[in-house]
Amino acid sequence: MATKKKKRSSLKRMRQTERRTSIKTIARSAARTAVKTARQAIEQGGEAVQEAVAEAASVLDRAAKRGAMHRNAARRGRSRLAKRQNRKA
Repeated sequence: MATKKKKRSSLKRMRQTERRTSIKTIARSAARTAVKTARQAIEQGGEAVQEAVAEAASVLDRAAKRGAMHRNAARRGRSRLAKRQNRKA
C-alpha cells in the first residue's frame, strides 16, 4: 500500500539504486577475486605471476572507473601487489 503513495520519481530512484548497487557489487567482488588469485600466484611462483598481476591491476582499474571502489584504493591495491611481486622475484 505504501508504494502506491510514493512519487514516480522516488520509485525510479529506487530502481536505479538497486541496479547500480548490484553492478558495483559485482565489480567489487571481481576485484577482490582477482587480487586473491594474483596473491596466490605470487606465493606459488612460476610463469603465471606476471599475467595474474596484470589481470588484477586491470580489474582494479575497471572497478575504480565504475565507481565500485575509490581510485586511490585501486591504486593502493596495485601498488601492494607490485611490491609483493618484486619481493618474491
